[in-house]
Amino acid sequence: MKLWAQSVSVSAFLCCAAVLLTSPVAALDRVFINGSLITLDPAHPYAQAIALSGNKIKSIGTNAEVLAQAAPNTQIIDLGGLTLIPGLIDSHIHAIRAGLNFSTNISFVDVPDLKIALARLHDAASQTQDQWLVVTGGWNIQQFAQQRRPSLAEIQSAAPGRAVYIQLAYHSVFISVEGLVQLGILSDADLPSGSHFEVDSGGQKTGWILGSGAAVVALYDRLPKQDIAKHIEGTKRFFTRLNQFGITGVSDPGGHNLAVQDYDALFQMAEHGALSLKMAFSAFAPRAGFEREDLERMARDFGQRATNPMLTFNGIGECVTWGFYNNDSPTAMQIAEFESVARWAAQTGQRLTIHWNNDASAPVLLDVFERINADYPLAPLRWSIAHVHDMTRPTLERMKALGVGWLVQDAGYFAAPSWLRAKGAALATTPQLATALRLGVHVGGGTDADRVMSYNPFIALRWLIDGVTIGGLSTRNSDELLSREDALRIYTQGSAWFSHDDNHRGMLAVGYDADLAVLDRDYLSVPLQELAATRSLLTLVDGGVVFADGPFVAVDSAPQ
Repeated sequence: MKLWAQSVSVSAFLCCAAVLLTSPVAALDRVFINGSLITLDPAHPYAQAIALSGNKIKSIGTNAEVLAQAAPNTQIIDLGGLTLIPGLIDSHIHAIRAGLNFSTNISFVDVPDLKIALARLHDAASQTQDQWLVVTGGWNIQQFAQQRRPSLAEIQSAAPGRAVYIQLAYHSVFISVEGLVQLGILSDADLPSGSHFEVDSGGQKTGWILGSGAAVVALYDRLPKQDIAKHIEGTKRFFTRLNQFGITGVSDPGGHNLAVQDYDALFQMAEHGALSLKMAFSAFAPRAGFEREDLERMARDFGQRATNPMLTFNGIGECVTWGFYNNDSPTAMQIAEFESVARWAAQTGQRLTIHWNNDASAPVLLDVFERINADYPLAPLRWSIAHVHDMTRPTLERMKALGVGWLVQDAGYFAAPSWLRAKGAALATTPQLATALRLGVHVGGGTDADRVMSYNPFIALRWLIDGVTIGGLSTRNSDELLSREDALRIYTQGSAWFSHDDNHRGMLAVGYDADLAVLDRDYLSVPLQELAATRSLLTLVDGGVVFADGPFVAVDSAPQ
């Protein structure tokens, strides 16, 4: 046995990581000892040591129990008391879209001060000759100490003479004068329907364009497109970024600004064994009026191309039909159109996830599900509803009866104070997470990154645990707060359920996939206000190292 303490460069590690994912890892047995393991296995919830054989977990127990099974060439890794958890799984993240331009986009994610954000913009302007400087979202005014957006003057000073696009959620976009000229936008008449230039009290344009979500999507579509090489580079970088948080798998619902051909980067990476996390992805209806035709074709084509074990086609959603999407008052015709496509999905055994905003209109959706369920039971298909942050008990009870799951994100953490105040007394039970678990509803944790929220899973985990917003407001009452173990379970086992993977990943148990993360702090005891700063020091997917840092940079090497 050999204790590994040697170091390798980060660049050497990154080169080797992709190789490990496709090479015969079965010969590289590893043992982790002296750890604080949170297994989430009811039979053995906590342990000291774990052994891996190939891409599976071989044994879990005390140091002595696990070391007794080690061979002379087994790689022994001393955790020094660090916490080891099952790999995190984000059940609702737009990772494919986020990755396409991640290598060139500028990120304001988790930046605490507007000055730092502007400095990032300035650095990018100084260091890159790319035609556009783009911030696609993932930030929130409340995260900045200044509690405001950057101004026209500040952006011009940070990136003089450059074409700049900065998106704030799905309601505001900044485009610099140079950018407007390139896009041919001179007045409101040149903007997408439902949007307009913001003007200050003196009638001067602020640089910001305000509008509907559809208008913001249309504005982004006008930006120049990058080639597939950039898409692959960006996707690799974004997936590695997720690995740095201990994320080993995601479910992607598709989304706006994601054309069918934009999946090519993902498919090419899968074909070459270059994926560093497990991806379950859905087909998002790309065209209004052609949903059934498009989704049938995408289901067939995507199913045929997703042949790598790391890549799974996960059905249709989150836009199934455009007339039913985000519509609290659909017409009889729009309901019928949705029901026709959803019934086809159930009849052919397709999984389905649907974007829905408000509990008040959820009965319209559940009525459709119940009619379909009478002919084609939904429980085996594991359909899901995403969002609905104000879900009530009657809705949850109907979902439980159908076997439909709930995909929950941390939108409430980032919510504007006005949105929170509008909830009134209901804020004490928004969202009703503990109620859902008590009822037996399947719940998956996620972020809905990267346009609106941060992709940091530990922000979402803290929100599940304490319900405190980015502005410091306490929301859910104690009856709806989750324990740290339950929050972690939602983000692992809970998320794995939605892609039919809960029988082989989502916890540390013998025979389960060797997907795990070693954290830089104790998840069970770190003060909650510090939880968001948690990072992984070592992340493994199917026993292969996809990220290593600090004392574990040598773990990518094979035992001698």
